Amino acid sequence: MTSTSRPAPLHFKIVIDAAAPHAQADFWAAALHYEVEDNSALIEKLLGFGAVPEELTVESRGRRAWRDLAAVRHPDDPFQEGSGTGLGRRLLFQRVPEAKTGKNRLHLDVHSTDGRREAEVARLEALGASVQRQVKEPGGEWVVMTDPEGNEFCVH
Repeated sequence: MTSTSRPAPLHFKIVIDAAAPHAQADFWAAALHYEVEDNSALIEKLLGFGAVPEELTVESRGRRAWRDLAAVRHPDDPFQEGSGTGLGRRLLFQRVPEAKTGKNRLHLDVHSTDGRREAEVARLEALGASVQRQVKEPGGEWVVMTDPEGNEFCVH
């Protein structure tokens, strides 16, 4: 590496604990207009090699999926052909045994187009989100909502 070159930015995903990862992935895919990742080719390959037991998988959306993981990705971002894993904007939902017990330390802000916040809030409610409160401050206005498992997010 030369003194003028910079390291490549790191790839990351946001991981969210969930009781029902596939339901959460379906909700957030619809909420963000993202795609639920299709890992079925990789899973079938690993099952065929005997590298993973079948009990680690389930059927979701008519295809084989990981039992305890489900991810959504932006439809325009690249992904690995062989595994279906997104390489860009991505949310991964992982099954955990415990329920959510407190306020999120991290949350998503969803930005609607100008003049469409109320319509976006109504659309998200129809998908299973709930309005917690409306905020009006000198710095702006937004709606605090929760997803079907109670995770807070804001709609601007």
